[in-house]
Amino acid sequence: MAERILVTGGSGYIGSTLVPALLDRGFRVTVLDTFVHRQNSLAHVCHDLALEIVNADVRDAATVARLAGEADIIIPLAAIVGAPACDRDPVAAEAVNRDAVSSMLKSLSTDQFVAMPITNSGYGIGEPGAFCTEESPLRPISLYGRTKVEAEAAVLDFGNAVSLRLATVFGMSPRMRLDLLVNDFVYRAVNDRALVLFEAHFKRNYLHVRDVAGAFLHTIDHRDDMRGRPFNVGLSEANLSKRELCERIQAQLPAFTFLEAAFAEDPDKRDYIVSNARMEATGWRPNHSLDDGIAELIKGYRMLRNTQYTNL
Repeated sequence: MAERILVTGGSGYIGSTLVPALLDRGFRVTVLDTFVHRQNSLAHVCHDLALEIVNADVRDAATVARLAGEADIIIPLAAIVGAPACDRDPVAAEAVNRDAVSSMLKSLSTDQFVAMPITNSGYGIGEPGAFCTEESPLRPISLYGRTKVEAEAAVLDFGNAVSLRLATVFGMSPRMRLDLLVNDFVYRAVNDRALVLFEAHFKRNYLHVRDVAGAFLHTIDHRDDMRGRPFNVGLSEANLSKRELCERIQAQLPAFTFLEAAFAEDPDKRDYIVSNARMEATGWRPNHSLDDGIAELIKGYRMLRNTQYTNL
C-alpha cells in the first residue's frame, strides 16, 4: 500500500505546490492546516481520493499526535514564516515553529521519517567571501531564524529525519506570497517600475518553489542515505546580492530602475553565500533558474493586482 504522508501547513506557499506533487507520485496525503489566510489553494486536487484535509492547528497536540501516528512520513511545513510575522506575535512563533514540532516528535516511533524544512537564514551573517556549509556555525539574527534552528536541532536529535535548509524561495504558487524577496522585487518592478535598495550588497541564495517540492521528493527517495543530517538546498549559481538580483530583473524589464540608499538599514540583516554541494552530491539538481522564475513572476503579476498574498 502507498505510504501515508502528513503535511502540516500543507495549503501554504510551499505546501500547495508540494502536495499535488506528492499525490502525482502516488502517496496518500493528509494535510493539516488552519487556512488562516482563507486560501483555497488545494481546490484543484480535492477530487483526489488519496487526499485528506483536516482543518486544525498544529498547537492541538492531540490531533497532531493522532494524525502523525497514522503517517509513515511527516513534513512539518506549518510555521509563522518570516521575521516581521514572528516579531508581531513572538509567543505564537515559538509555539508553532518550535514547540509544536518538539511535541509532535514525542508521539512518533523511530520507524517514522521526518523531512523538516528550515531556513538557511540561520547562518545570519556569514564570513566575507566564504561559503556557508552545513558545518558552519548557525547564528540566527531573528526570532524566526532562532525558532527554526531550534526545531531543526530537535528533529535531527530524533534520528530518522532530514533537515532541508532552504534558500529564499521564489516563484508562482497556488497560495502566493508577495513578501518573499524575489517575488517582492519583481512585483515592484512590474507595478511601480522603481525600487529603493537598502544595503544592496547583502547577499543570499535563492530557490524556486517547484524545486523545493522536488527536493522533498528526492529526500523521500534517498532517505536511507540522507537521514540524520542537514542539507543546504538552493541554486548554486544564484548566490546574489540585492543589487545583482535587481540587475537580473532589469534584464527582462528594461523600464525598471533601482536606486541604492545609504540613509537607512535593512531590518533583515542576512548576508551570506551558501554551498549546496552536500545536497548536489546526492544527485539532486534544481530544474528552474532564477531567470526562469523572474519570467514566470512577470506573467503571474499580470493577474495579481493586490497585496492579499503576503505574510506581512
